[in-house]
Amino acid sequence: MVVSYDISDDKRRTKVHKILSSYGQWMQYSLFECDLTPTQYARLRDRLDRLIQPPDDSVRFYFLCACCQEKVERLGGVPVRDDTIFLV
Repeated sequence: MVVSYDISDDKRRTKVHKILSSYGQWMQYSLFECDLTPTQYARLRDRLDRLIQPPDDSVRFYFLCACCQEKVERLGGVPVRDDTIFLV
């Protein structure tokens, strides 16, 4: 999932950024990549919904199917964080 946001207030924008940082990887400015379960998505959406001011702020969620995820190509930038946990 790709999450983008446009938040007018600096304080709210900082809070949105911090919330999204705990759910995914910051890619650039107001853009995050998140790999979420349905429960995680519901929690994230609820937290953001309670924080933003709808007439002035917006958050968009772009869902990528497995096929589309395989087609994402990256050139440069920060390496993608791998949150996979392996137990041996």
